[in-house]
Amino acid sequence: MATGRSFTLNSGYKIPALGLGTWQSPESEVYTAVLTALKTGYRHIDAALCYGNEKPVGQAIKDSGIPREDIFLTSKLWCTGHTRVAEDLEKSLTSLGVDYLDLYLMHWPVSLNPAGNHPLFPTKPDGSRDILPEEEWNYIKTWASMQELLSTGKVRSIGVSNLSTVHIDKLLAAPTTKVVPAVNQVELHPYNPQFKLLNYTKEKGIHLTAYSPLGSTDAPLQEEKIVKLIAEKTGKTPTQILISWAIWRGTSVIPKSVTPSRIEANFQDFVLSDEDGKLLDSISKTTQKRIVQPNWGVKVFLDDE
Repeated sequence: MATGRSFTLNSGYKIPALGLGTWQSPESEVYTAVLTALKTGYRHIDAALCYGNEKPVGQAIKDSGIPREDIFLTSKLWCTGHTRVAEDLEKSLTSLGVDYLDLYLMHWPVSLNPAGNHPLFPTKPDGSRDILPEEEWNYIKTWASMQELLSTGKVRSIGVSNLSTVHIDKLLAAPTTKVVPAVNQVELHPYNPQFKLLNYTKEKGIHLTAYSPLGSTDAPLQEEKIVKLIAEKTGKTPTQILISWAIWRGTSVIPKSVTPSRIEANFQDFVLSDEDGKLLDSISKTTQKRIVQPNWGVKVFLDDE
């Protein structure tokens, strides 16, 4: 990264401010994407069992020739693995071809039936998600299991993803919770800045990682007038503006791309001024939109709008 910035987690480990996301990166393209990123200088790779591409991600890490200890590698526990945390961790370690993860996240606070009709997205006969009954299993129990991983040497830090302040409050208040999550990875961009969650997690010592930081084709952030004005003024691209805004806020950020030129351009972040950062903050006053909203059948995003 141009500025080489990082953040120190409550576990004591450092997470590079800028990483490469691999969600929706096809197996046939993610190998080149990760290899390009590592050769460009990235040292933070974000993966997940659910993405179905951990094997080529791990192969690219191996083929890069970069020492494993120099790379911050994240993976995530999928919803069907909540009752078998250690087992699903082994699946990711095997696919990635590594002995440990720098960060292991609970992907969603939703426990899906591991014995359902699909390994990732089981459904009931009526087509709704096959979610385990709350009294049988819940994300609080999942977190208790994840805490046990820290003593195995196979995970350096543990965290969560897609948790609201309500979820985190409940988690921290649980008698079984002995470890405060190091990270909460959530959707963050100027259309969905989540100011309440940002301030709350800072108070709790939980670091936020921003996914989908560039929006999507349904959220044309890069065409926003404020983004384009700042880009023109600074001589940067709209993408670089959005990435640098995320880091300016104190969050790490994992833009996804499989295009080598974009991967390289995304790496050239810069230090955004407070004035420009606040201007970007103001975009949400006129446009608010959340892009990632899976139909779980239960409400996940609670009070953080």
